[in-house]
Amino acid sequence: MTNNTNNHLNKELRPIHLWGIAVGMVISGQYFGWNYGFEQGGTIGLAIASMIVIIFYTTFIFSYSELSTSIPHAGGASAYARKAMGPYMGFLTGLACLLEFVFAPPAIAVATGAYIHFLIPNIDAVYATVAVFSFFILINLIGVKEAAIIELVATVLALIGLIIYYAAGLPHIKSSNLMGDLSFSNGWTGVFSSIPFAIWFFLAIEGGAMAAEEVRNPKKDIPKGFISGICTLAVATVFTLIVTSGLGGGEGKPADYPLPQALASVYGENNIIPITVAVIGLFGLIASLHGIIIGYSRQTFALARAGYLPRFLSEISKKGVPHWGLIVPGIIGVASAGSASFANSLIILSVFGAITMYCLSLISLFVLRKKEPHMERPFKVSYPVVPGIALFLGIISFFCVLKYSVLTTNLPIVGVKIPLIAVILFVFGAGSIYYLLVGAKKIRPISEEFVSIEDVAPSQKNVSL
Repeated sequence: MTNNTNNHLNKELRPIHLWGIAVGMVISGQYFGWNYGFEQGGTIGLAIASMIVIIFYTTFIFSYSELSTSIPHAGGASAYARKAMGPYMGFLTGLACLLEFVFAPPAIAVATGAYIHFLIPNIDAVYATVAVFSFFILINLIGVKEAAIIELVATVLALIGLIIYYAAGLPHIKSSNLMGDLSFSNGWTGVFSSIPFAIWFFLAIEGGAMAAEEVRNPKKDIPKGFISGICTLAVATVFTLIVTSGLGGGEGKPADYPLPQALASVYGENNIIPITVAVIGLFGLIASLHGIIIGYSRQTFALARAGYLPRFLSEISKKGVPHWGLIVPGIIGVASAGSASFANSLIILSVFGAITMYCLSLISLFVLRKKEPHMERPFKVSYPVVPGIALFLGIISFFCVLKYSVLTTNLPIVGVKIPLIAVILFVFGAGSIYYLLVGAKKIRPISEEFVSIEDVAPSQKNVSL
């Protein structure tokens, strides 16, 4: 076990824990958020967008597994970009990752509050949102193994909820709902504008890499956790789309609780089946909220340990938890969740950070293949075909997120609607100024930041795909 006084994290996690964290971070995407894509592309347009996104994430995760096993670092994408393209690009990639992981939790918390309000109308959704978010920040302070077990239990319960949803909904699917007059009304424009919301089905699965330093055997366990995770989510995405669309969930104004809403259209709002799915759906939201809190705390910790952010954010508690890395971004998240009147803009902000980080990570893979051809790669992706497909689809997705979502969306802050592009430019602009004036002077030497995987895991034979 590693020594906390040296700013290292404890090795407590096995493949099942990593699967739980990876799937748990994403599972809320099955319960809300993606359904905003119905307004853009209809049922068929969103389905096509989702298939594109499934191909992208599958190829991306295989590529990301090469990076995460070659460089098993809590910084995840920021570490890979620094190794490949230098400290400034590492900082920008880490900032994009923080944008994803700091603003996804408030969006999930808003939906959690909406689910609680659906079940208990007397509880104000905003109060429920803030209370749940704050509670799980506190839960994460108890230690990574305990937090991972909670994440695993919540993830399994959320998957059970999805199975109940599929079993209850499949017999009532109507083809007219799947193939109606408006199912492909916006054509390919609708497909491209649906991509940002289809990404929500999988957003944050890569966050499992941020626990890489806490995995007992990164060489074997990280690929197992990632690949089993992407397979689980791909199957769930197909069924969630078919059932929700087939029950008429693609019609009308999108809700923050689309699954119980779709079942209520068949069984009635007071029926035990939609209520059960809504209750279990809370575990899906909690799993993602809890998992992404783990992710943003490790990203903040890694950036601070490297010198990019104030050093106090890399302090570790007696429980082996980066407590300030949990609390400081958490305050920003709680404030965003409490002031946001809807989750849509937070989703888009998070998705933009994610797709930016994905593209930079894939570029890092190509650079490292040329720059360091002899670097140990315990898991090798089929190069250049698989990462090439991922990068091509990633660039298309980036364009779609920017054109159809970021440039057309506002973020409500204290009653004022601020263009989302202005928020993004401010974050990256202010971050770059901080880096140039402060961060660049405090960065630790790269030799101190990166070690061979042999230093963190027993020797294993290479795995390839």
